[in-house]
Amino acid sequence: MNNSLGDILTAMVTALNEDGSVNFEGTAELADYLVENGSDGLVVSGTTGESPTLTDDEKVELFRVVREAVGGRGAVIAGTGSNDTAHSVELTARATAAGADGILAVTPYYNKPPAAGVIAHFAAIAAATDRPVILYNIPGRTALNVEPETLAELYEIPNIVAVKQANPDLEQSRRLTELCDMGLYAGNDDMLFPLLEMGALGGICVASHLAGPQMKRMVELYRAGRVDEARAIDESLARLYEAMSVTTNPIPIKAALNMQGHNVGGYRLPLVAATGEQEAAIRHALDALAPAGS
Repeated sequence: MNNSLGDILTAMVTALNEDGSVNFEGTAELADYLVENGSDGLVVSGTTGESPTLTDDEKVELFRVVREAVGGRGAVIAGTGSNDTAHSVELTARATAAGADGILAVTPYYNKPPAAGVIAHFAAIAAATDRPVILYNIPGRTALNVEPETLAELYEIPNIVAVKQANPDLEQSRRLTELCDMGLYAGNDDMLFPLLEMGALGGICVASHLAGPQMKRMVELYRAGRVDEARAIDESLARLYEAMSVTTNPIPIKAALNMQGHNVGGYRLPLVAATGEQEAAIRHALDALAPAGS
């Protein structure tokens, strides 16, 4: 399996100005920081990037801006999925023209298509690009789980290379590894270590905004056979993982980044700022975060 997109891909936030407009300069600065701090690549305009409230033009400009900021130091994966196949196909073509290195496409949500519709949807997206496509299975947000058998069938499409698995039922991922060689990325931070044990490519992560070097080191140690050391890093990050789930993503990660001085701004409605209690939990986790190599 080609792992050219990297081990740790950060699903990056979109920086916003005070008036709610996209802060392209701030997003570029964050992209530069991330690829210098453990991220092999960046997912732009995913859930963490507030994709539901970004326009297509904003997304395409973000793909261009982040690609320019990264300058070949890491892969840029464009989030182009929606529950409208024609819309996803058009945005995928635009992302490809903007220079994206790969595509992340989420399971259609709300309309809950049957398996045949899911296959047709992803096949159409894959046909719109010559870049590798990562499918995104997140039943908690889409109300639809893509079964391992369906994923295995989709893997027969040449440029569908991997799945971002955010179904916490590890048996689903284990079953997929038995059915085919589709690349596997952890879609939840706390799934990274368990999926490494199944041969995963790595993770598409949120906590890597804050602990990128540690998470990258975890993968390296695991692959070097130093499993206990890798597990120890995973255990040391448990409090951070928990803090990033105190409320809906990306509210906690944006709060944490602002606390660290990255100035990524606020949110577009219907997302709102973290409460004081939530901020306290986030700050506590940041204060307890051990630096890489410690």
